[in-house]
Amino acid sequence: MEMHEGHIAIDAPEGVASWDIDPYDAALLADPAPYYAELRAKGPFVYLTRYRMLVCGRYAETREVFGDHDRFVSSRGVGLQDFLYGEPWRSPSIVLEADPPYHTRTRRVITRALSPRAVAAMKDLFRAEAGALVDRLLAHGPFEAVSACAEAFPATVFPKAVGLRESDTRRLVDYGAMVFNALGPDNALRSRAMARAGDIVPWINAACARENLVAGGFGAALHAAAEDEEITPQEAGMLVRSLLSAGVDTTVSALGNALWCLATNPGAMAALAADPGLARPCFEEVLRVTSPVHSFCRTAGVDTEVGGVAIRAGTKILCCLGAANLDETHWEAASEFRIARRPMGHLAFGVGIHNCVGQTLARAEGEALLTALAERVARIEITAPPVWRPNNAIRALDRMGLRFVPK
Repeated sequence: MEMHEGHIAIDAPEGVASWDIDPYDAALLADPAPYYAELRAKGPFVYLTRYRMLVCGRYAETREVFGDHDRFVSSRGVGLQDFLYGEPWRSPSIVLEADPPYHTRTRRVITRALSPRAVAAMKDLFRAEAGALVDRLLAHGPFEAVSACAEAFPATVFPKAVGLRESDTRRLVDYGAMVFNALGPDNALRSRAMARAGDIVPWINAACARENLVAGGFGAALHAAAEDEEITPQEAGMLVRSLLSAGVDTTVSALGNALWCLATNPGAMAALAADPGLARPCFEEVLRVTSPVHSFCRTAGVDTEVGGVAIRAGTKILCCLGAANLDETHWEAASEFRIARRPMGHLAFGVGIHNCVGQTLARAEGEALLTALAERVARIEITAPPVWRPNNAIRALDRMGLRFVPK
């Protein structure tokens, strides 16, 4: 058995096109649309010669692989490394990188902590903080969209929702970037992100401890489950860690992408300003068009077949969610941003038992900020061009200059 980039190296299955492309190339990640289109055009699966694995980007096959936890497992890692054959850089997530029956127990606890009722109790906080932020930015004039808005809003409300006694925006955002970059190959993006582990990881681990979480937050609810012996104290801390790794960076990405979508589609911003009730479908369309998590892996646990392609047990499959969400055979005018589309079934939050456990929270934050914009802002002007931040798993802006024009 030959290993490559930490996983079993396979040969191209019969009938599958080979492609010498690097989906983790920084230039491609900054402008992935051409790659997405060619990936879909080449077939239901493509063999990546430099990674000795498969990739899928059409909607039907990507949804099938990503959502079938019986045939395609997460416990062997959602990045290139196969955990069956090597130790990951940190303990695997007991939600994202776990399968039933263990996943069922831990997922039940975190789902209860982040229930719609629990999130609803935070909505007044989200609305108030979003309104105050937009008011400040209106008074400020030109501002940098990512740091002043997309990062500032989650970094304000998320620590309060979790109940962190101490918050550090830079460490929270950089930890998420580090976790997602670690899912890719040992490239420059991963190396630069991991170089900060010595500073960030001890702070994150300390923040997850029971004594550093205030009562009434999601973190305390997870530790309460440990006190009731549903999970162990160690598992409680790991579930809080899961919130911190996936709950900030992905939301920052989604909000930055929302600002980009509205700034580059003035008709959509005008429609939102005319009808704040479009805030929720607008956020869903942002998620579909920009796919904040652009790709995750699954590992075939058994010999199987998808889309007429024979897949051998142990095969790593890169599921390109960004490409699937722009599949013209599934979405009419898929590349267009249509604020009122209501794109039910998009894959930005995953599908099946591994769908994003924090999606209710992310939607509440997104809806709060977009509603605040709708109520106060007539249009958004770009004052400095958007620059994208390459990441091995996240599609996010690095910076963009904006000005909010008041109603």
